[in-house]
Amino acid sequence: MKKLLLGMIGMVALSGSAVAADLAARPYKAPPPPMVAIYDWTGFYIGGNGGWGQSRNCWDVVPAAGALIADGCLERSGGMVGGQIGYRWQTGQFVFGLEAQGDWADIHSSHISIINPLFTTGVKTDALGLFTGQIGYAWNSALLYVKGGAAVTRNRFDIETTFGGVNVASASATRWGAAVGAGIEYGFSPNWSVGFEYDHLFMGDANNSFSVVNPLVAGAANRITQDVDMITLRVNYRFGGAAPLVARY
Repeated sequence: MKKLLLGMIGMVALSGSAVAADLAARPYKAPPPPMVAIYDWTGFYIGGNGGWGQSRNCWDVVPAAGALIADGCLERSGGMVGGQIGYRWQTGQFVFGLEAQGDWADIHSSHISIINPLFTTGVKTDALGLFTGQIGYAWNSALLYVKGGAAVTRNRFDIETTFGGVNVASASATRWGAAVGAGIEYGFSPNWSVGFEYDHLFMGDANNSFSVVNPLVAGAANRITQDVDMITLRVNYRFGGAAPLVARY
């Protein structure tokens, strides 16, 4: 009986060693690589913006005959609010886009005329628009971009008496120019993003004929130069692409 038990114990030991040898010989299989989400900027988007704008306007008097007469420059800042719509497409880390933006503004300024201090000249800009192309570079959900294109402003020019503030002449003008800008945007969800943007509008100069004979210099027109700076906070909603792209590393 003792010999039988010893024999059985030996067989079990040999069997366990063989199983252990088989297990050790099996190749190790590594776990699958992790899945990393990549933000996708491609798609149509719509959003709102609000912020601050500053307009610089320089007045010159243009007599019927004779040299241009400078009448000084004026600057004033004010609030802005509006919206934008556009489309972006991403290839690698580069992002390209087209966008249209419109804003209501409350930017107005005035100063006493140098040529004729009895009158005060003023400019009010109440609407702006941008039609631009974009090129950017994305770090996953962060996007840095520059933009450029056309700009339009709607303005009202007034001449009032310095004492009493009686309006004696006015003109309205829609002016076209160029715009350049830069911004940074962050996608905080698959469809939503928030960002800051700076734009400079080069609106050039144009002669303006008032509703009556120019009280500053009879028979003269006013040439008004305009530049606008804008800083806005933007929030966008991008349609489609509810799930981000996923890459293996």
